[in-house]
Amino acid sequence: MVSFLDFEKQVATLDERIHELRASASDGVDIQSEIDKLEAKSAKMLSDIYRKLTPWQKTQVARHPERPHFKDYVAGIFEDFVPLAGDRAFADDHAIIGGLARLGTRKLLVIGHEKGDDTASRIKHNFGMGKPEGYRKAIRLMELADRFGLPVVSLVDTSGAFPGIQAEERGQAEAIARSTQACLELKVPMIAAIVGEGGSGGAIALAAANRVLMFEHAVYSVISPEGCASILWRTAEKAADAATAMQVTADDLKRLGVVDRIVPEPIGGAHRVRSVAIAALKKALGEELNDLAGKTPDALRTEREEKYLAMGQLAG
Repeated sequence: MVSFLDFEKQVATLDERIHELRASASDGVDIQSEIDKLEAKSAKMLSDIYRKLTPWQKTQVARHPERPHFKDYVAGIFEDFVPLAGDRAFADDHAIIGGLARLGTRKLLVIGHEKGDDTASRIKHNFGMGKPEGYRKAIRLMELADRFGLPVVSLVDTSGAFPGIQAEERGQAEAIARSTQACLELKVPMIAAIVGEGGSGGAIALAAANRVLMFEHAVYSVISPEGCASILWRTAEKAADAATAMQVTADDLKRLGVVDRIVPEPIGGAHRVRSVAIAALKKALGEELNDLAGKTPDALRTEREEKYLAMGQLAG
């Protein structure tokens, strides 16, 4: 059963009533018509809610614990995935996973953040917060893809890079900067997809791509709404106001030219019908890879350079 968010309480109440009716049904009593009415009402209510989500509500959807993660997208989109581990300097970071794969007949490299889906796996993957060795692994894999002419696909889903003391001692900022540089210097097509949270430098280190896709209810920002609120208002309770001011949603960022394409989600978010969300992303990735396939290495790098230099410029 789906875990409901705070703003979905009315839907949760209806679904609980439907569940009770199903459980109490007895032979000879036809309650299906009543169940059908309640299900239709629940579906309409959910549709109405998701048609007018606030930026803070979208942030909650992007963080939903049942939302698909890296391993789910790999299983549903790619074939013959072969993971490649380690940064060849310190260790293997389980928050960032990458390897060789196929999308249809096209061979490529896929890399991304893995948050985990239960307590044990979340601890193992450090809740998707990469350490320096994770970003150095990403650099190594991107250089490998460049050497063999393989397109790169990255799946971004992190609240940010890990801020621990040991990560800082091992050069977290430098690793993030060099990973961003590695993205920009690729001579092969690169497509990034913001599939959940895209937080701070920990996200951009895998997202400085030719094309940036973003799920309809994902968020992408330089800092979390709570972090922004704590700085501006000295309280995280203003997170909803911060999310609105920061323009973190896919619609905002598409309008601003930060992302290139919005990938639709099923009503109620990607966690409700995972297969539909995964299929939509697979279709979008295939189309964007086809569009970039004929470009020369110089054209790909120039396009990337112009794309990011143009961001933030004032017109007139």
